[in-house]
Amino acid sequence: MEYVNAELDALWEQLWGLENRVNQGEPLELTERVRDLLRRAAPTVAISNTEVEAALADVESATVLLRKVRARIHNGSNRIVDALYRMSRLRKKGDIEGARQQMRDVLAVEDVPHYREIAEGQLAGLDELP
Repeated sequence: MEYVNAELDALWEQLWGLENRVNQGEPLELTERVRDLLRRAAPTVAISNTEVEAALADVESATVLLRKVRARIHNGSNRIVDALYRMSRLRKKGDIEGARQQMRDVLAVEDVPHYREIAEGQLAGLDELP
């Protein structure tokens, strides 16, 4: 499965840069551009608009939101990559049910829609095997 989603990649890359600046001690400037970035990014990691709008009330809560979004991206990425690796190894060994379980385990805990789609696609592919 080849994945190409330049828009999502660019959005998440902007968040990474913003978080890096904050982590280096720069205060978050809650400009309209930053607010828009957080508003667009939050739904990509299953954070509600209500939570976003509440977080955009001040710099401190917006910084918490930024870190929450980045944590979901980071944790979900690690989770899906690890599961894909285990799935691949199990599939090569002929353990298709074990491979399927790797994707089911991801789906049981994953909130990020993008990572859920990857797991669902992999699971569907495994289900098509004889």
